[in-house]
Amino acid sequence: MIRFDDVSVRYEGAAGPALAGVDLTVPEGELCLLVGPSGVGKSTLLGTVSGLVPHFTGGTLRGRVTVAGRDTRTHRPRELADVVGTVGQDPLAHFVTDTVEDELAYGMESLGLAPAVMRRRVEETLDLLGLAALRDRPIATLSGGQRQRVAIGSVLTPHPRVLVLDEPTSALDPAAAEEVLAVLQRLVHDLGTTVLMAEHRLERVVHYADQIILLPAPGAPPVTGGPAEIMAVSPVTPPVVSLGRLAGWSPLPLSVRDARRMAGPLRERLAGLAPEPHPAPIPDAGPLPAPRPAAAGGTAPDTAPAVITDAGPAGPTGPTAELSRLSVRRGRTEVLRRIGLTVRPGETVALMGRNGAGKSTLLNTLAGLHRPAGGSAVVGGAVPHRTPPRELIRRVGLVPQEPRDLLYADTVAAECAAADGDADAAPGSCRALVTALLPDVSDTTHPRDLSEGQRLALALAVVLTARPPLLLLDEPTRGLDYAAKSRLVEILRGLAADGHAVLLATHDVELVAELAHRVVILADGELVADGPTAEVVTASPAFSPQVSKILAPQPWLTVSQVRNALPAAAPPAASRTEAGR
Repeated sequence: MIRFDDVSVRYEGAAGPALAGVDLTVPEGELCLLVGPSGVGKSTLLGTVSGLVPHFTGGTLRGRVTVAGRDTRTHRPRELADVVGTVGQDPLAHFVTDTVEDELAYGMESLGLAPAVMRRRVEETLDLLGLAALRDRPIATLSGGQRQRVAIGSVLTPHPRVLVLDEPTSALDPAAAEEVLAVLQRLVHDLGTTVLMAEHRLERVVHYADQIILLPAPGAPPVTGGPAEIMAVSPVTPPVVSLGRLAGWSPLPLSVRDARRMAGPLRERLAGLAPEPHPAPIPDAGPLPAPRPAAAGGTAPDTAPAVITDAGPAGPTGPTAELSRLSVRRGRTEVLRRIGLTVRPGETVALMGRNGAGKSTLLNTLAGLHRPAGGSAVVGGAVPHRTPPRELIRRVGLVPQEPRDLLYADTVAAECAAADGDADAAPGSCRALVTALLPDVSDTTHPRDLSEGQRLALALAVVLTARPPLLLLDEPTRGLDYAAKSRLVEILRGLAADGHAVLLATHDVELVAELAHRVVILADGELVADGPTAEVVTASPAFSPQVSKILAPQPWLTVSQVRNALPAAAPPAASRTEAGR
């Protein structure tokens, strides 16, 4: 169905090719998973299938890519639209209408399908993706995950023979991700649809794949094979595979079910041991440095920030952020209802819940972007929506779901210089953070030429440069591979150890298991759970990490906890080793 013949892609001004030596075939009716570290060319490879590369992105394509016999060099994207449906990393870039139902119908209208056919397919897709309740909603009012489902639905309705998906579950809650993947599997198995998908959250998708294409490094030829074969050599692996490697299981399990069947001897070795706890928040860390004055040459704000005098600044035990009976309305809808939440210095709190539960609204309220309809929000003694932005940036920093909202310069170096100036930081501070997160990104790279994960890391570095006492992160691991996520975890742990508070909204249960001290769950705008990470995530299958599911009822959450405990565990007897095979 899809054939690559010695394909290479080079962009103007790039030091090397984005792709080189791609020579492979994706058969009809298979789900093929594209994996590899951030920045190795996965999005470029997907773009060659839809014709976006090079017709839309520019660059030089050598070799030949054919889809259902059509050469993408001579067929532009609109000439492939009846065969190929594409969803990129940024759903907003694909929307052309205002409402959910209109967006689902648009692709079919472009192909001239009969109105009766269009109506039936719209209804089918609304049901398949759980969008029926949103059919009349303006797309602008949807959460990031809801937009992702609409974008996927808009390419399903024309019934393409090939689906090209770039990070399709990155913004979805666990339940919604399972629903979408079940739909894709049904299309593959029942209708013979060919699916080519790039995804960093391998724990969600690897067991669905028929074959895997591994791009090991920029410009390196791909490695293809079955999922177990490729996972044995891949530099990026989900926790279930990492645990299997650590335990020496063969063949490597790809699903929790397979791993549980092999985990008996490992549970015996870990019996009686306890995982290392997360570092506790620092109640006696002392007050953080006072907000810095404006940079030299700057002017003081016209009005002093509104301060709640009886709250006081965050001190040794004072909260960095505090919500009391907070309610927020957007139009006629009450998005948050009577939320009570305290975040203290040195504490990392994960905010979880299904798409549309109100997580982003809560973060935006703390960042001063929404005015409460009732109750109060206080950050470091200040009321966010009444505090001038130049003062607020010293108290709270927000990395939104759409990192491009923070990026406006022409190069990475210019973004870093602007961030240093805005934060009154030493020159090179932002660039050092970028290097820690993205070791291989050049100063001269334009932010728009970065992958979604790389743009997110750059935006994070821009916000971290000011070292705000409260850091708000909205889906911080979208587009990040496991190595970049690990670097992010170390940076956030360092900030927490220095007394900064971190509040992150995420669907990434593996990140939460590694990083969070507490988990707060929202449902339909109300707070329904707030407690230590281990207690909250293991109480629900939807929020449990893979290691927890595999080793239950033992209390392990992460591969690193198991790795650190194994030297203290008794070595397995020969009979036990055999039993695990």
